[in-house]
Amino acid sequence: MFDEITIGARLKTLRRWRGMTLEEVSGLSGLSKGFLSYVENGKRALDRRSHIAALASALRVSEADIVGGPHLTKDPVQSEPHGAVPAIRRALATNTLTEPGVDRARPLPELVAEVERVEPFHQACDYAKLGEALPALLDELHRHVAEPADEAAFRVALEALVQACTAATFTAKDLGYPDLAHLAAMRAMEAATILEDPAKLGEASFCRIHTMPRAGSWDRTLAAAEKAAEALEPAARDPHSRQVLGMLSLSAALAAAVQHDSDTAAGWLGEARALADRVDDAPDENWMSFSATNVGVWDVAVGVECGLHGGAVLELAKQVDEDKLTGKPGRHAAFLADVGRGLARDRGNRAEAVRWLQRAEKAAPQWIRNNKSVRDAVAVLLSRARAEAGGRELRGMAARMGIPH
Repeated sequence: MFDEITIGARLKTLRRWRGMTLEEVSGLSGLSKGFLSYVENGKRALDRRSHIAALASALRVSEADIVGGPHLTKDPVQSEPHGAVPAIRRALATNTLTEPGVDRARPLPELVAEVERVEPFHQACDYAKLGEALPALLDELHRHVAEPADEAAFRVALEALVQACTAATFTAKDLGYPDLAHLAAMRAMEAATILEDPAKLGEASFCRIHTMPRAGSWDRTLAAAEKAAEALEPAARDPHSRQVLGMLSLSAALAAAVQHDSDTAAGWLGEARALADRVDDAPDENWMSFSATNVGVWDVAVGVECGLHGGAVLELAKQVDEDKLTGKPGRHAAFLADVGRGLARDRGNRAEAVRWLQRAEKAAPQWIRNNKSVRDAVAVLLSRARAEAGGRELRGMAARMGIPH
């Protein structure tokens, strides 16, 4: 069964469990008592990383305790991707780089081709399709790493394993399994460390950075992103390395924004823009979509994290050429969802917010229907719609996301 408790109701439960008043939580988190009251009563969305991290620290709980774990609904698009998670967990937990969990594997060239074949499913956030292939790929690539035919095959297997672990990292993260996401990221780090390839180390570091615990440790996330970027910078002489460096720079910008360090965030966004000028603006071809267009997408994400809302979000959104994102449904959905969440903060933009969120759902339905920030935004919008006797579109979206409607 899915979890019917909203983030606000869960926050109230945790606060009372700790025996704390709103005033005490307000004082420890730096968030106003009025804002917290609105959140607990479902009138404001708790969708900023900095707010969630501050409240988790104040209550001495994990962020997962506040936002809730994975939830399942009767909607197959929302629930079916979770079916592959046990097999992915088994593959990562029962294999090591020296002791494979399986005794046979397909030829390495066939596995490398399979990794490339399923990569578009990763980019499209089609976790169900990806989950059909990923567990076996992880198993068999571990065997080739542990028992390589020769040195060249060893490196090829390690490189393919980094790519497969990257897909596993973000599948687990997006579906709400942070521990599994971190396990996949750390396996990618192990493989990349053996390769001693700066770009591969950068790729694996990107995975690790995006699976680090948030509450009380965003400063560590920023430090890790900055360290990884600085390590790769001297070796970023080819387009791929610049793309990886660009994504690390964007990660640093977001981590700084969460800590309310706007100057540092702006600095890293500037670094990313400079790197984007040195690669093709081709999100559908570049690593993790890094490009001038994707920098614009992250500019919106950073702005929404910093509290941007309403018309200001739309002004930033106008700078993004959506036509260049059609080949990357995941990136497109992230952009649309961030704009929708920013608009949802203003009562006067409710209809526009719903339109953007519905477009995000259409672009990457498996991800958006499992996205906790979007789910909370929809729940708050629905609460307002009930009060105003409207919201047919919202009720439909709520039903698909497992929100009581």
